[in-house]
Amino acid sequence: MSISVFDLFKIGVGPSSSHTVGPMRAAHDFVEELRARDLLERVARIEVHLFGSLSATGIGHGTDRAVIVGLMGERPDRIDPAIIGPCIEELLESGTLLLDGHLAIPFLWARDMQLHDESLPHHPNAMRLIAHGHTEELHRNTYYSVGGGFVVDEAQASSGELDSDRTALPFDFNSAAELMALCRMHDLRISELMLENEKAWRSEAEVRGGLWEIWQAMQACVDTGLHNEGILPGGLNVRRRAAALHRRLLATENDGSLIASTFSAMDWVNVFALAVNEENAAGGRMVTAPTNGAAGIIPAVLHYYMKFQPGADERDVVDFLLAAGAVGILCKKNASISGAEVGCQGEVGSACAMAAAGLAEVMGGSVPQVENAAEIGLEHNLGLTCDPVGGLVQVPCIERNAIASVKAINAAQMALRGDGEHFISLDKVIRTMRDTGADMQEKYKETSRGGLAVNAIEC
Repeated sequence: MSISVFDLFKIGVGPSSSHTVGPMRAAHDFVEELRARDLLERVARIEVHLFGSLSATGIGHGTDRAVIVGLMGERPDRIDPAIIGPCIEELLESGTLLLDGHLAIPFLWARDMQLHDESLPHHPNAMRLIAHGHTEELHRNTYYSVGGGFVVDEAQASSGELDSDRTALPFDFNSAAELMALCRMHDLRISELMLENEKAWRSEAEVRGGLWEIWQAMQACVDTGLHNEGILPGGLNVRRRAAALHRRLLATENDGSLIASTFSAMDWVNVFALAVNEENAAGGRMVTAPTNGAAGIIPAVLHYYMKFQPGADERDVVDFLLAAGAVGILCKKNASISGAEVGCQGEVGSACAMAAAGLAEVMGGSVPQVENAAEIGLEHNLGLTCDPVGGLVQVPCIERNAIASVKAINAAQMALRGDGEHFISLDKVIRTMRDTGADMQEKYKETSRGGLAVNAIEC
């Protein structure tokens, strides 16, 4: 399995990579399958079936809406988030779905959008699409949204093939130990090794340009989040805080407290993370990093570096994201970045480790120090449950990103103060995350059936 940094960082829409971005991609892929089989013009009806976690929290995460716009031919990296609401309202009013954007077929929500408590064998995030002609079934496929916007279909899942990319990489690695050994052998920093691997898919100029585009999208998301105010959708009446906090910071408001006077940079880190995750919760444009639920951590830490490090430039952005991507690849290969599969440790924990590694890299850390930073960041998120209140990526998700962003900076600082030697390796922590996820009850893995999701409502 070959994973690119651009698989981990994808421009998309909120509120969830596995519940919004993945299902939209799957529905778009289904339309393409119909087209490839010359079946598209024969479709008279489509059924949507959501299973497991997609059923349990799909409404709160907009899964149903994402599938519909995917069937209309939209893709998460291209869609204008502002059109989703009007498109759904028009469909509900007319009972008509514009398949591929132009083929009008009947779609009755109560009949054709089915939610099932049952979980399918290969992954908790499953959906099945069935296309009917006027007299017979034309085509069906089952898709699994395996985290971070990655999607596999039934054939891939049944074969155990969760990623069909077999691109030969010059420095392929499946563990942190292998990654560090390759860096030592070839006298490369982690970002340099990652750049060589990325060149197996695209030129160096394209890699740098693509990562700069990712950074620009992250900046745009933060900027939008710092200006938008009001109540987030979904019914919890959660108020946006980033804009008001940003105004206070710009006014250099200082209440004279110890924290405000000695940890002022932490306020900026918090506001950057809050801005991103409020935008995500509102269904806005953002970057999956490596998931939507944890999308604020890497932008917050990178914004922190770019704001406070004199002379920070485009090369630092690229090196940060490449080093962060190496850790994300290890988490995905050896555990999971899916909250439905291993809990929030797989989302926020992985993002925290990635951000810590990226910051340590651009701060001049050695390869062992970068690995140590990632290990500290992930180790202290082990056991983190995924229990979104109301199935919405709001409570505790928004604040959790801010806390993890500060934790990532501290992890990098602790690693840089050491010599890279440490007791627990990153590989062991990733393995522990995998095992901890297997031990978690289903109700703590993005189903909103336990933890804060239950206690908050009961209180």
